[in-house]
Amino acid sequence: MARILIVDDSPSQLAGIRRIVEKLGHEALTAEDGQAGVDAARRERPDLILMDVVMPNLNGFQATRSITRDATTKHIPVVLVTTKDQETDRIWGMRQGARGYLTKPFSETELSDVISSTLGAGDAPPAA
Repeated sequence: MARILIVDDSPSQLAGIRRIVEKLGHEALTAEDGQAGVDAARRERPDLILMDVVMPNLNGFQATRSITRDATTKHIPVVLVTTKDQETDRIWGMRQGARGYLTKPFSETELSDVISSTLGAGDAPPAA
């Protein structure tokens, strides 16, 4: 069982993602904006972070950059889960340190696959 931090400012999105995460047998932690997500990542040290992009205070790109550049949290994989579906958004998100990108709306299977592949890739060397 992994500890997964879900960062999203939409209560319905948080609840839906949490339901899937818990159905998969993982522990779900939540935060409602980017800054709260960064704080929770530092405090809780989850195994994976599912990060929305469009949020108040600190957007998901900024929060991902902060998490992936902090010595205490840089090992935590971040997957951006967002409505931003342009290729430039995906490229920018990966440049901020994200390890994955999932566009909303998504199916339960798509989210499950992203969680499994990202958690499973923790010890794998980077692709050439």
